[in-house]
Amino acid sequence: MNSDFLSTAKPISRLIEELHKLPGVGPKTAQRLAYHLLQAPPEKSRDLAEAILGIKENLRLCSVCLNITDSDPCGICADETRDHMKICVVEEPIDILPLERTRKYRGLYHVLHGVISPGDGIKPEDLRIRELLDRLGSNSVTEVILATNPNVEGEATSMYIQRLVTPLGIRVTRLARGLPFGGDLEYADDVTLSRALEGRQEM
Repeated sequence: MNSDFLSTAKPISRLIEELHKLPGVGPKTAQRLAYHLLQAPPEKSRDLAEAILGIKENLRLCSVCLNITDSDPCGICADETRDHMKICVVEEPIDILPLERTRKYRGLYHVLHGVISPGDGIKPEDLRIRELLDRLGSNSVTEVILATNPNVEGEATSMYIQRLVTPLGIRVTRLARGLPFGGDLEYADDVTLSRALEGRQEM
């Protein structure tokens, strides 16, 4: 346990430790958040606790695209106004949010839940690639847009999927290079993402 927590009441020190485990939350930020929650009205802390429990108890993966949802199929897959002939492949559920904010893409999605990374022991069979190929067997999809992050693992994953999809006679495109190599979709601005979608390239 961090020595800074030793003189703190046990419930507070435990909360600080748990907050410190969150990505991007350092010890000082964890302390500020813990004391903010301590001083907040009880209902505020209760609302936060219920919201955290809610995402664990009420969310599941969409049986179609494998996005996180509270209904099955998810709202995107169930939307008849979207273009069901296009599937945009992303690494994680969080990558869908910036693409949706651009309002330039009206097709469907498929979430891989990771990328091929031999160094981390992640192989193609560990991803949701088989589910993607099953979706493509319906003969209704005409284009697969590969929107993995522009880094080594993302490029390797895209090339692997392209080799599987191209023989099916389906157009395979990749987001244009408006995205900086080594960057993540999550942090890309809306204008850059919009241009990347519009300028996507054949693979």
